Amino acid sequence: MTLSIGSTAPDFTADTTQGKINFHEWIGDGWAILFSHPKAFTPVCTTELGYMAGLKDEFARRNTKILGLSVDTSDDNRRWLPDIEEVSGNKVEYPIIGDTDLNVAKLYNMLPADESGTSEGRTAANNATVRTVYIIGPDKKIRAMLLYPMSNGRNFDEILRLLDSIQLTETKGVATPVNWKHGEDVIIPPSVNDEAAKEKYPSGWKTLKPYLRTIPQPAD
Repeated sequence: MTLSIGSTAPDFTADTTQGKINFHEWIGDGWAILFSHPKAFTPVCTTELGYMAGLKDEFARRNTKILGLSVDTSDDNRRWLPDIEEVSGNKVEYPIIGDTDLNVAKLYNMLPADESGTSEGRTAANNATVRTVYIIGPDKKIRAMLLYPMSNGRNFDEILRLLDSIQLTETKGVATPVNWKHGEDVIIPPSVNDEAAKEKYPSGWKTLKPYLRTIPQPAD
């Protein structure tokens, strides 16, 4: 199954460092970040999981749960957690999937659907494509997908910024410009003509081009 923005995030049941979960039930009525890693006890991923743990309060404020995935057993992942905490200073309190049967990795196009075998004997190099971030909405639809090469650490501040942008544009009916950050001006979509914009934004807007109109970020 090919996934894209707007696809329903495949549901699954899996063992994690915090017990068995059903993904859609676990998400509930909030948002979720699913981010995957080639293998436990790998250097780049150790820094990533630790940094993500440090952002737990930021994601919680955005009604967003965090779920990691590693192509290893949950026991391996549990043994990895002290290293992550020691390196980063952050305790990992979100669950990490032990994807020993490769089921989730294949469901989410991280490994070929016809990949055979289990996690046993696999190396980080075998799992190099298991380096994906999915942002998933309360309706269980995929809002964003980001893929990274194995040797390059991900910028989770950017994931947070992107989540802010997605949540804002969905609730306020606006768009965000390049490098937008929370509190900066936003764009009136071209689908909203000037007459409709006058009603919606009585304080007016700044016209950079007829198709590019900006306003201050709408209040929550």
